Amino acid sequence: MDQKIFALIGLLGVSIVLLIIAIGTPQSLIPSPLKIVLLIVALAFDAIAFTSRRYYYMMVPLLRQRSKNIVLSNEEPYWLSSSGDAIIRRERDWFIATAYISIPFYRSATEMTDVEKLEFSRQMSRLVGISSEPVRFTTEMYLMNKDAYIQELHDAINQAELEEAQLASGADTEKLEIARGKLAMWRNIMQNASAVQSLEITSYAAVSAAGAKEYEAISMVQQKARDVVAGIGTTLGVTPSVITGSAILKFVEPEYLIPFSTVREQMETKTEEQVI
Repeated sequence: MDQKIFALIGLLGVSIVLLIIAIGTPQSLIPSPLKIVLLIVALAFDAIAFTSRRYYYMMVPLLRQRSKNIVLSNEEPYWLSSSGDAIIRRERDWFIATAYISIPFYRSATEMTDVEKLEFSRQMSRLVGISSEPVRFTTEMYLMNKDAYIQELHDAINQAELEEAQLASGADTEKLEIARGKLAMWRNIMQNASAVQSLEITSYAAVSAAGAKEYEAISMVQQKARDVVAGIGTTLGVTPSVITGSAILKFVEPEYLIPFSTVREQMETKTEEQVI
């Protein structure tokens, strides 16, 4: 049963019960003033019942409010497909699968001549018509999560320090100087990598397909993705690829746009500045 109809019947039922109590109960048990109050409450439930047909979307969050936390939906917003190349969400009886395609660009507009810019504009115009189905083209800029890279630099510095310590007690000064130069190089790279925030630009296309079953939606979106990949490769002369696994979260989860570690570093830096 539709939730709107269920709410309407429930509110009308409460109103009818109150009317029966107000009219059928002897006056010796319920005095007249209380009966009037019950009739007013019953009329209020009638008004709410018929109003709920139009304003149901506003009333339910208010009724479900718990300590200022409003529960809009208990269902999962999406989940990763078993093939790992699409995300799935459900709308009533339909499954909607969305696939993301990475589009590599190797040059920016600042590096192009006027003729190359004009040709690039023509390519982008042709790109819009590569598919008869709707395709969303997007470019995102976000902060890079450099934790893994910085950890590699830490490991390289530790290895260089160990190598320098082993050569320090020997007589081969040439190898010792090479080891010290390598250590200085890794430390300089670490200092430069930690000093500034790095931004990354990603361009991608997104296609969606709907199906009565989950596997139908996945199969259809995979076919659409293959067609779009072929069209992009032919039009731009690049090698696009379907994004898989947790990398898809970069396009659907806001937390992946600003990595937690980057936010933490910013907060620690601001805190240190305030303390100093």
